[in-house]
Amino acid sequence: MERGNQTSISEFLLLGLSVRAEQWQLLFVLFLWMYLLGVLGSLLIILAIASDRHLHTPMYFFLTNLSLADVCFLSTTVPKMLINVQTQDKSISYAGCLAQMYCFMLFSCLESFLLTGMAFDRYVAICHPLHYTSIMSPQLCAWTIVASWSIGSLDALLHTLMVVRLSFCAGNEIHHFFCELSQLLKLSCTDTLFNEVLVYVVLVALGVVPLTGLLFSYSCIISTILRIPSPGGRYKVFSTCGSHLSVVSLYYGTGLGIYFSQISSTQTSGMGSVASVMFTVVSPMLNPFIYSLRNKAMKEALSNVFSWKSLPKIL
Repeated sequence: MERGNQTSISEFLLLGLSVRAEQWQLLFVLFLWMYLLGVLGSLLIILAIASDRHLHTPMYFFLTNLSLADVCFLSTTVPKMLINVQTQDKSISYAGCLAQMYCFMLFSCLESFLLTGMAFDRYVAICHPLHYTSIMSPQLCAWTIVASWSIGSLDALLHTLMVVRLSFCAGNEIHHFFCELSQLLKLSCTDTLFNEVLVYVVLVALGVVPLTGLLFSYSCIISTILRIPSPGGRYKVFSTCGSHLSVVSLYYGTGLGIYFSQISSTQTSGMGSVASVMFTVVSPMLNPFIYSLRNKAMKEALSNVFSWKSLPKIL
């Protein structure tokens, strides 16, 4: 086995969003606006929750952490993309590529666990409302966040260390707009069997398990809602988790799009690039708007932040 990284490559080329030169400026403006909207929207969500004591509940505690994760997730890929587009330079250093890969895996894993935690919170609130306070204690919420960060960090670190041991001695062109693990494995001239096995094991452990928890929670929630006799009551209960269900659908829908595009082609296809943009940019950008537009409490909190009486009507 080769010892350590013996790569002769000092940088990689990100080719995932290759467009004609006359389109680069349009691409720069588009992604800059999406980045600013996503970051500012998430920061406003955090500010609104922090400033309104009525929102200091488990659901909004998870939402605060999800908004923070969205800011970090957007900042992992978009700034480097903007720099490359503006300078018309597609290169990224070897160390920068590993750092980007680490952060991408950390925050994508973190979002998965946070969405699962929020689904469990809605499950307890709707299916076991009398025991909500005792089950969703501050200690449980805090330990959920600590566990999510810890597991995500260990997962990202493990994959990064396994990439460090690989050698890259030939091509350096990554057919993606950021350093994604599967693309790096394709470029390696070292045996990557162990890395690939590790990817599938972790995918089952950290992907399928949270998704199973989500499906179980929402199957119980839907079953409970259908037993409510009043149509108005069913609508009111469902509206409390509608925003979260929209975010979950967007996150896992785009994530599955990336997965199927990878297994169907040796290189990232056009549809794969679209799915990747939806997953890494559009999804975290839309999250704060989904939660604010569909949540009356968030509208009121945001209006209090700015003291704009007309904001609830506008939203």
